[in-house]
Amino acid sequence: MEREKLSELRHRLGAISMVSFEEAVKTIAENVAAVGTEQVALVDAVGMVLAEEVSSPWDLPLWDNSAMDGYAVRTEDCTAPGIVLRVTGNLPAGASAEGVVVQPGCAVRIMTGAPIPGQATAVVPVEDTGDTSGEQVAIKVSVTVGQHIRRQGEDIRQGEQILKAGTLLRPAEISLLASCGRPLVSVQRRPAVAILSTGDELVEVGTQPGPAQLINSNTITLAAAVRQAGAIPRILGIARDNRISHLEKMRQGLTADLLVTSAGISAGDRDLVRVVLEELGVKFLFWKVAIKPGKPTAFGIYEGKPVFCLPGNPVASQVTFEQFVRPALLAMMGHRQTRRPTFAAVLDEPIKPGSRMRFLRVCLTRQGDGWHASSAGNQETGILRTSLLADALALVPANAAFSAGDTITVCPLDEQLVEG
Repeated sequence: MEREKLSELRHRLGAISMVSFEEAVKTIAENVAAVGTEQVALVDAVGMVLAEEVSSPWDLPLWDNSAMDGYAVRTEDCTAPGIVLRVTGNLPAGASAEGVVVQPGCAVRIMTGAPIPGQATAVVPVEDTGDTSGEQVAIKVSVTVGQHIRRQGEDIRQGEQILKAGTLLRPAEISLLASCGRPLVSVQRRPAVAILSTGDELVEVGTQPGPAQLINSNTITLAAAVRQAGAIPRILGIARDNRISHLEKMRQGLTADLLVTSAGISAGDRDLVRVVLEELGVKFLFWKVAIKPGKPTAFGIYEGKPVFCLPGNPVASQVTFEQFVRPALLAMMGHRQTRRPTFAAVLDEPIKPGSRMRFLRVCLTRQGDGWHASSAGNQETGILRTSLLADALALVPANAAFSAGDTITVCPLDEQLVEG
């Protein structure tokens, strides 16, 4: 009875046609959305997307203050280099300037960030002075009105909108929020991503593999990629090649914001991923993509949550995560830019045509005429060393051939590597 049910589900899934890469990207984009918001401490908000408009509660700076360690002076007293002024006070950072006034012919010693005293119109840095005694200072340079004074509100005015919802929070934005006295901020929540590998042949990392056994590296690799994207990985372990094990692990996985599986996605008798997920209520939108590597890639929805079924081959799993899962995660976290930028590179070697769109792992070098791309090595999808050496994926359209010297579109794998 169970075998007949699985056969029926496989037959139904077989009616779902293979889609192009562009169709897969479009389908995923249309079916993922931000997962919600939360309040977090500023230090935890870096790399997250702001979910609220933020206006400044006060002027920045809050008051006129010194930009340098030096002396607060009246410009009219500093008519020429060499003027000697009497030092009548000292304003360290954090001190109040109330009642402190620079009298004619005088100066007040001042530290960076200290408020400007009354009547002062400039600050002379200590390196531009000569301390003739503890009570006098020689001004060795010409002085202009307003020099080295940070004026109240010159950066931001009270009530001014400083950050829009949808802003990616970098350290610079965190600094501004802190300056506005915000200990907490509303951000788009990081999704929890359940990660499941399948197969009787798998053993966990740290276990010595026996005959015909393979280390479950995909789970760790996908968890690392999830974390790098900014989401929260939840490792489910291994689903063995039987329906009960798949049901138990997948029920658990479907409680997360997104489920990603690897292996068990083809049409063999022991490839149970798609049929068990459909039995649990996942609606598949595609389950093959016309790409290499990564043809047996499926995408579905469960109660509004994305479900990705990736190939078990390590390189295919990495490529399909990069092209499909990572952009979905960024969209779920509210990012405006969800796909890595692409740019053109000159090929140093020819590429033969293939029947499907291909993602070739390439090395990039910067030369006088721009970026150059060359193969990172053996392109077989079981070769991990090539991925280690690759800087980018070259996007090769189906049936397209390239000669050395032609340009091709590349997608960098290093976020710091951009067209320059």
